[in-house]
Amino acid sequence: MKSFPLPIKAVVIDLDGTLLNTAPDLAHAAELMMADLGRPCPSLETISTYIGNGVSRLVKRVLTGEMDAEPDAALFEQAIASYQKHYGEHVSLYSRPFDGVVEGLDAFKAMGVHIACITNKAAQFTHPLLKDTGLFDYFELILSGDTLPKRKPDPLPLLHACEAFKVQPAELLLIGDSLNDTQAARAAGCPVFCVPYGYNRGRPVAELDLDAVVPTLAEAAKMVAKAG
Repeated sequence: MKSFPLPIKAVVIDLDGTLLNTAPDLAHAAELMMADLGRPCPSLETISTYIGNGVSRLVKRVLTGEMDAEPDAALFEQAIASYQKHYGEHVSLYSRPFDGVVEGLDAFKAMGVHIACITNKAAQFTHPLLKDTGLFDYFELILSGDTLPKRKPDPLPLLHACEAFKVQPAELLLIGDSLNDTQAARAAGCPVFCVPYGYNRGRPVAELDLDAVVPTLAEAAKMVAKAG
C-alpha cells in the first residue's frame, strides 16, 4: 500500500481523457468519415468508449461496432484515409483541458518535477493539439503512439521516460484514465493514478489496479511531493 504524499521525481500524463476532452473532435471526424462512406455513425457516447488505443483501432470500432473486430481491408483503408484527413483539419475544434488540468500542471511545475506527456495518439495530431490548447510548453518530453517501436500498454514509453529523466520507475508517476495506463505502469514498476472522467471503455477506473483515483490533476498534485 502506497503512503502519501507519494515521493516522485517525474510525472507523465496521458492525453485523451486525462489532459484533454478530445472525444467531441474524435467523434466529429468519425461523423465526417462515415458520411463520406455513406454509413450511419455511432453516438458520441458510444465513440467515447472506443477511444484509447489509437486512431486505427478507433476507426475499426466505428466501422464494426465492436471493440476488437476487423473490418473489410479495402473499406478500412478508405475509412482511415478519410478519418485522418478530417481529424487533422479539426483536431482542436472542440477539444479543451478538463477542469483542474492547468492548475495541476502549474503545481507540478512549481514542485520542480519533470513533466512528460505519453499518448497513443500519433505525433501528427498530438503536437498541434497540445499547442492549440496551450499545454505544449509544460512538457519536457512528449511521446506519441508512433514515437517509439511500442506504445502503452507496453512499458517501453514509461521506461524511456525514466531513462530520459534519469529516474527510477518507482520515482515516476503515471496519471491516466484507462486500463492501458495501469497495465503500462505496473509492467514498468511505476505508481499510477487514474482520473474518473476519461475514456476507459465505459468502465469505472476504480476497478483497475492503481494506487489512487484522483478527481482532477490538481488533486493529484496535492498527493505527491518531490523526492529528495
